Amino acid sequence: MRVERPEVVDSVVIGAGQAGLSSSFHLTRLGVDHLVLDANRRPGGAWQHRWDALTMNDVHRVADLPGQAVPDAVGPERANAFVPDYFADYEDRHDLPVVRDAEVRAVRDEDGLLRIEVADGRTWLARTIINATGTWRRPFVPHYPGQDVFAGRQLHTVDYPGPEAFRGQRVLVVGGGASAVQFLGALRPVTDTLWVTRREPVWRTDGFGEVEGREAVAQVEERVRRGLPPRSVVSVTGLMLRPQEQEAARLGAYERRPMFERIESDGVRWADGSFEPIDVIIWATGFRPDVDHLAPLRLRSPHGGIQLGATASSATTSVVDPRVQLVGYGPSASTIGANRAGRVAARAVQRRLHENAAAAT
Repeated sequence: MRVERPEVVDSVVIGAGQAGLSSSFHLTRLGVDHLVLDANRRPGGAWQHRWDALTMNDVHRVADLPGQAVPDAVGPERANAFVPDYFADYEDRHDLPVVRDAEVRAVRDEDGLLRIEVADGRTWLARTIINATGTWRRPFVPHYPGQDVFAGRQLHTVDYPGPEAFRGQRVLVVGGGASAVQFLGALRPVTDTLWVTRREPVWRTDGFGEVEGREAVAQVEERVRRGLPPRSVVSVTGLMLRPQEQEAARLGAYERRPMFERIESDGVRWADGSFEPIDVIIWATGFRPDVDHLAPLRLRSPHGGIQLGATASSATTSVVDPRVQLVGYGPSASTIGANRAGRVAARAVQRRLHENAAAAT
């Protein structure tokens, strides 16, 4: 029996968050035939999975998608509804070709094309791909002795339900990033908290403008150009307290302790033998890039990361396989960076397609 060959498109964008929608917008403007495959059943990217207590007052900033500004928020609107509504309107208004409930399991080479395999058995063939899967589905929790004997509750950022769920409990927040700072800011006014990090936090007290932002992004870009695993932008910018976190600071929420040696059934113990009773551990320990589906292409360098191009026009292009663009990876893992990366990736796809067409004539 003859098996029908899957549809061939010029490009497939994997993921319909900020980076994926930006990429699709620019591909559409350039006239590139493409699809956007999204694992979610509705618009919104990772925003739809955030906790109900997170309001637009709490969000640092949501960058405008290209060609359509974010509508004004009054402030108390739930971010997990407000931003997905914006994304849904954007998809409709710009007629973006999004295919939903399409979780990509693997991307493989097939006779010079890229075969995209979806969990439900659907497949597509593409000349190029733009990977925009972000990090939300890859929460990272480090291993510490005793985790399996802790009788209290352990959860990662992805499972955080909001501060009211912890009222009256002693909460240990682990992690040195912006999420940990935000959790402590919300929790300390309603319950007892303790903060631990591997390294002493670096606080930024001066302003953070465009020049400082470019310098921070440049440091993260340097890592991916060398094929190293990407670090977050905040790891090089330092931490800042927002006005809504000042009360928590006054209550001592940001008096950090170094990491404990082990976890026990009812708390944690330090190397000096001291012990702290704990009811809940929140692992605000970040995420890893969601790129396992790209493993068949063998893109990783010996250093563990995916090496990207060293020029502005190739900043999203895999060095190992130029058919592959990565957005929302490394320096573009922010809403502002994702927009910029979507434009760069779309133009790189267009160049690749023109080069292929020229080589075929």
